Amino acid sequence: MGAENATRVAPGEVGTVACVGAGVIGGGWAAYFLARGYDVVAWDPAPDAETRLRHLVDQAWPALTELGLADGAGRDRLRYEPELGDAVGSADFVQESAPEDLELKIKLLADIDAVTPPHVVVSSSTSGFGMSEMQGRCDHPGRMVVGHPFNPPYLIPLVEVVGGAATSADVVAWTSEFFRVAGKSVITMDREVPGFIANRLQEALWREALHMVAEGEATVEQIDLSITDGPGLRWPVQGPMLTFHLAGGQGGMAHMLDHFGPSLKSPWTRLVAADLTPELRDAVVHGCGREAAGRSIDDLVAERDRGVIAVLRALGRVP
Repeated sequence: MGAENATRVAPGEVGTVACVGAGVIGGGWAAYFLARGYDVVAWDPAPDAETRLRHLVDQAWPALTELGLADGAGRDRLRYEPELGDAVGSADFVQESAPEDLELKIKLLADIDAVTPPHVVVSSSTSGFGMSEMQGRCDHPGRMVVGHPFNPPYLIPLVEVVGGAATSADVVAWTSEFFRVAGKSVITMDREVPGFIANRLQEALWREALHMVAEGEATVEQIDLSITDGPGLRWPVQGPMLTFHLAGGQGGMAHMLDHFGPSLKSPWTRLVAADLTPELRDAVVHGCGREAAGRSIDDLVAERDRGVIAVLRALGRVP
């Protein structure tokens, strides 16, 4: 091992996590790490960031309590620091969760790099940018890695881990093991791809949904119902590949591809994003308002959390 990781703690020995960025994703990470028994230090430049962060942690805590808290876990182990250097200076691991603005990410990672001890791994929650795009101004790019979560990070198990061109292979391995120790389901990607794996699949569905709303082919409510009462019921058990494997009957995927091959292209008629016109934007916003039917964002978050926990419990993934 080189000098940069000579004093890096083992993944199972991490005690303090710094969460840089305390919005929906960063706050979700903070809540998750607190529930897993870590000390968490947070930093965010917004003037009301600490208030919003503590509200998010309080909102997430009932779900995390139901899932089971680690020994010693508590919200009192959250500390907010107004200075970036004070937030990351004593951390064993840093999770960055700033908005998806490439120039902002590049600058912030360089700023984090400048004030974080060089042996500490810095992970980015970016949902679209590759680490190769973001690590260029860092003096220690080898310890920069992507740890892409799914919203809310305190509830959805998946994290996609992938390094950039300058990231050390041992950092990717260390980060993957840390997230596993922390209770996450980890995909360690072999190479960078824009949007990573799960987001590309999710965005394909989102792209088609916007097309159907724009063309008046389906409403927001119909689109959501088509998933929650349709294929979405299968996906927690088996993903899209095994789902289609079963569609081939005893012949499996081979029969499915051979038999339905000519008709497979019929749904693949739109491979570009819909133009987000003011009319489409308003149709989607108003549709969500109708579907929410008076439920606030906090109400919907609580409803979502109860539902996800019920699915995880039914599948035997949590006690």
